[in-house]
Amino acid sequence: MREPRLGDDIDDFCVRCKRIMNHAIVSVVNGAPAKVRCRTCHSDHDFRHEQAPPPKVDSRKAALFNQVLKKVNPDEAGKPVEDADVPEVPELDEVPEAVAVADDPPAPAVPAAAPKPKPKTKAKARGRK
Repeated sequence: MREPRLGDDIDDFCVRCKRIMNHAIVSVVNGAPAKVRCRTCHSDHDFRHEQAPPPKVDSRKAALFNQVLKKVNPDEAGKPVEDADVPEVPELDEVPEAVAVADDPPAPAVPAAAPKPKPKTKAKARGRK
């Protein structure tokens, strides 16, 4: 394969379009493309070898989440989520049947609230012409 030259078409990840698009080579360093220009949005950026940049938002969200955990429970903040004490859910066969208690009287019925009537609008007075 021949060396890339200025103006050649090349596929690369566009930082503005957020997808792999056609690019034109703008500069070449040591026989490899250094800068490219997107043919769709015309933005210039470094050649990324069709690799998307790593997400930055996830690490920031995780750091903020850990700060909140430290404020809520400082002892549990260092533990990963998998190691946290999670109560076990009993199997369906192990769940006891519900038993009605005869000592508790039934709760009194609450009457439904009647909607408020809308206020009547007054007729506008007509002026003389």
